[in-house]
Amino acid sequence: MRFTFDEDQLLFQTTLRDFLSNECTPEVIRKAWDEGRSHTPALWAQLAELGVPGLLVPEAHDGMGMSEIDSVLLFEEAGRAALPEPVIATAAVAAPLLVELGDEALAGEWLPRIGGGDAIVGVGHEVSPLVVDADVSHLLLLQRGDEVHAVAPDSAEIVAQPANDPSRRLFKVNFDAGDATRVAAGDAGRSLWAAALDRGALAAAAQLVGATDKLITLAAEYAEQRQQFGKPIGSFQAVKHMLANCKVKLEYARPVVHRAAHSVARSVSDRSLHVSMAKVAAADAAQFASRQALQVHGALGYTWEQDLHIWMRRAWSLEQAWGRNDFHRSRVEERVLEASARLGPGRTFRGE
Repeated sequence: MRFTFDEDQLLFQTTLRDFLSNECTPEVIRKAWDEGRSHTPALWAQLAELGVPGLLVPEAHDGMGMSEIDSVLLFEEAGRAALPEPVIATAAVAAPLLVELGDEALAGEWLPRIGGGDAIVGVGHEVSPLVVDADVSHLLLLQRGDEVHAVAPDSAEIVAQPANDPSRRLFKVNFDAGDATRVAAGDAGRSLWAAALDRGALAAAAQLVGATDKLITLAAEYAEQRQQFGKPIGSFQAVKHMLANCKVKLEYARPVVHRAAHSVARSVSDRSLHVSMAKVAAADAAQFASRQALQVHGALGYTWEQDLHIWMRRAWSLEQAWGRNDFHRSRVEERVLEASARLGPGRTFRGE
């Protein structure tokens, strides 16, 4: 598949990258860690001015009216900056879920607020049940079997859970499911949750690509500065090979993620297969880059003061978000085996 981005998409990516490099620095992230929070209202408001929360909100509801093809580059930048804001749940998952629900009253109330940066929406899926930033959410969209429930946070029990990434505050949400909260069920509910899972996994994969790129940059910069035997360690062949292997994994993962974005935006029949392939490829690249970057830094990499921790922790947490690798590998395996059985011996499944 030939896949290129247009000038406007690339300009938006550059604009967001420049903004985040100034406003979402390691110092800002560490300050939030020390204060026991991840969400910063002022930063969220600035992101709203750029249009990030409303990327997938229709123009009729004061949003950007974009698709996953437009947003995938922006989620890469969020990963590159280790942005702690809940953009996956609110922008990538909740907004299109509210659109597809077909509930005009619910959409009319919440979509303009999402686009304007006035509302954060937490999402709990059976595959990814812990809700990010549930304590600061204004609405919770929660799964109960094939049902979609829209729950007010003050009517639910929100219990903090341990997390290895201080920038992703996780919560278990208990609520009373009933007619008052149910907004979809049956086939409609299953379809909505399937799409939500694919959008969440796609956004997580895109952030993993950005985090991998940053991990390679950090390792390369350190390899230029650190000296052994009177030479930068980056001049040693072993270190060059380590970083080159990281780059290869990144460049193989990135087009797989872009392909998945196209599949989600166009609702192709193999959408879920492409998303799972993207999540696995991106998570594998990020985990590999984390290990190699840590090895390049040596013992210093284990110290809390090293900014390397920010992106390593993000890589670990995103691998677990919206389906771990074993879940997505199983989805790929099931689809390949089903297709192989359907095609018969001697023929190869290529996907769509």
